[in-house]
Amino acid sequence: MKLRSRFFKQSLLWQQQLSSTEGNIENTKTFSIKELKKATNNFNRNRILGQGGQGTVYKGMLVDGIIVAIKKSKVLDEGKVLDEEKVKDFINEVVILTQINHRNIVKLLGCCLETEVPLLVYEFIPNGTLLQYIHDENEDFPLSWERRLAIASEVASALSYLHLAASIPIYHRDVKSSNILLDEKYRAKVSDFGISTSIAVDQTHLTTNVQGTFGYVDPEYFQSGHFTEKSDVYSFGVVLVELLTGEKPVSLERAKGGRNLAPYFKLSMEENNLFNILDARVKDSSAHEEIIKVAKLAYRCLSLSGERRPRMIEIAMELEQICFLQNNSNGQKNNDEITNVRTEVTNHWDVASSSGAALSIDMEQAFSSESWGLLEKQVSSNIK
Repeated sequence: MKLRSRFFKQSLLWQQQLSSTEGNIENTKTFSIKELKKATNNFNRNRILGQGGQGTVYKGMLVDGIIVAIKKSKVLDEGKVLDEEKVKDFINEVVILTQINHRNIVKLLGCCLETEVPLLVYEFIPNGTLLQYIHDENEDFPLSWERRLAIASEVASALSYLHLAASIPIYHRDVKSSNILLDEKYRAKVSDFGISTSIAVDQTHLTTNVQGTFGYVDPEYFQSGHFTEKSDVYSFGVVLVELLTGEKPVSLERAKGGRNLAPYFKLSMEENNLFNILDARVKDSSAHEEIIKVAKLAYRCLSLSGERRPRMIEIAMELEQICFLQNNSNGQKNNDEITNVRTEVTNHWDVASSSGAALSIDMEQAFSSESWGLLEKQVSSNIK
């Protein structure tokens, strides 16, 4: 009885917190725990869609036949002591998602407030994560270059919306291929807003403990603790490189010095070696001109200086234009463009004062293979 009373009081507090936000709370349904247990056959293990640092996602069917994805905290699954930070992440995700309406962002249908940590109910996205399709060589549906380009454009559109067009600006803070879902037509849906943050319109950054996923974290954010919209841009740049190369963000199998994908890719561009590191399914495409354009864009996104990275709106517009060219291309190879890729990439290299150049060198060294083990220990408590 005391437990039910505590949950009831907590539920009222959460409802008050949600009602005080600027989101569309009135459109967010509240589910009972009874409904969600029935939908998932009491959270049966055979209903698990995926598991992550925050919790487990189950596939469920509501009484009206609608298929949903239900996110349940690890605290509830494992009977752990209540972690206030985990609760905060789940509440934060509800608050953020009620302020969002975009075709390339997963839709929150509702939540359940009858448990220690809220259960989140999303639209069901049937084709899993982008990570699976990029890195699983046995995948029955290999992603063509055309679909990869479309996915990149869709994700850029979603992130641009978050930064500029949502009711208040939002930083995603954990952009990665495993947080990009693919629907029945293999269109992208950005997901997982647990550590996302909304900011004031006139705010340029937020100061926070470093969070994110190793291999995707902006080096500038890592050094300063200041997360900006350009930190999302850096992470998106890593996703672009994944789409181009089929390589993982961090891998022990790459040659010495190439453990971290971002500097490995940048060095390959600077050495005119792009086409030697492309995924075979990309290289076999005849759209070499478009591939080079996307590679140059990724290179700019991965600049060590946030100021030199493009904004998401610029990236979205550029990718939309490349998609248009791709759709209207005659498919002919442009050998002159390929030959001159190194010269053109040089124009995008960081050109700075001697002090700025020294800073860039220091940051590259900080992410070199020699320092990697030390960095991994330093951030292991915060980085997933």
